[in-house]
Amino acid sequence: MNRAITPVAGGLDEPIESPLIMDIMCVMANVDRVFIGLRRSILHDLKLHVEPEYRRGAEKYMKEGIVLYGVRVQRVRKISAEYYREIREHGKDYIFGLCDRLLRSRYAEEKTIAFDWAYRLREQYEPADFNLFQSWLMRYVSNWGACDDFCRHAFGAFIYQHPKSLPNVFEWTSSKNRWLRRGAGVIMIYSLRKGEHLDFSFEIADALLQDDDYLVQNGYGWMLKDASILFADRVLKYVVNNKKRMPRRALRYAIERFSAQQKGKVMGG
Repeated sequence: MNRAITPVAGGLDEPIESPLIMDIMCVMANVDRVFIGLRRSILHDLKLHVEPEYRRGAEKYMKEGIVLYGVRVQRVRKISAEYYREIREHGKDYIFGLCDRLLRSRYAEEKTIAFDWAYRLREQYEPADFNLFQSWLMRYVSNWGACDDFCRHAFGAFIYQHPKSLPNVFEWTSSKNRWLRRGAGVIMIYSLRKGEHLDFSFEIADALLQDDDYLVQNGYGWMLKDASILFADRVLKYVVNNKKRMPRRALRYAIERFSAQQKGKVMGG
């Protein structure tokens, strides 16, 4: 699980029978063995609730090549909760291992379950978990639905708890990966709804202000919209000061919660 392992005596020449190596192999083999049966059971339950018409509509709406079984999100989360009760006693790293294997699936429903399990472990997050979460965002996210689910919940909760990782998030704003750039805005929503990290959110907006990717524009515009719930005056001032440089799409998102009078102040002049 991306943890540093202290080398045992003998280094690369250590025989395979060493207790440390054997313990690691046993743990990973156990995770894989459990995962095979667990996933088979999850897929059985998911397929009981497939709605082909819902799948076709969702795939058309998402547009980024999402692959679905066709189970509504509310039902997926209910199934996720049922299975989490069976695995929660195994501990964070073990469950993260199961999450990682679910995330390798092409199907959105399995990713939803993985991200839900990760969020349920939020009281156990540690600073070192940033690297694992970032790797999930880079390797397993390929549409805005997965990006928003992960960044608004599990990863957003992590950033709220461990703000020392905020500079790492800022680095995403210059990434070629559109999901990192969108995620840089969306991940702040969790903190903003709790009244934290407004100034840093403005820094994110500054860095993404003229990004030409419409999904990135939606992301930081949404961040500003949610910031306006608790910080309406400051967000209004920010939008007024930057409206001439802000893409129309981002601007529309940012002012969505404003009153008619506030919107008039932004759009006028």
